[in-house]
Amino acid sequence: MMHTHKIQSGFAIIAAIFLLVVLAALGAFMVTFSNTQHLTSAQDVQGSRAYWAARAGLEWGIAGIPTTCPALPTTLNVDSFSVVVTCTLQTYPDSEAGVTINIFRITSVASTGTIGSLGFIERSLSATMEK
Repeated sequence: MMHTHKIQSGFAIIAAIFLLVVLAALGAFMVTFSNTQHLTSAQDVQGSRAYWAARAGLEWGIAGIPTTCPALPTTLNVDSFSVVVTCTLQTYPDSEAGVTINIFRITSVASTGTIGSLGFIERSLSATMEK
């Protein structure tokens, strides 16, 4: 009795190539996902640092106001952040007490990087006070 064998060649190589392509795509996705996680984490840290830089500018502005606002915004450098502190004054006459009430609005904006770039971070804080 004679047995004839059909030769199947090429099926294993096709499966191996398919498996390699799928694993390479999965590896590329993992690298991209990891890079995104690292970038997001770094931006979160920078956002927190920007908040505290803006808060420092706000505290500086509150402590430095005598009876009127400075004419121009003040720019401070806190760590790697540029902090711009502005002040606006609104006066309200109190006819019953016979005095003028001064309301100061202090705004502090901390930023680093250039607008539109990946490393641009900005935080803004404001406070209103009567003095």
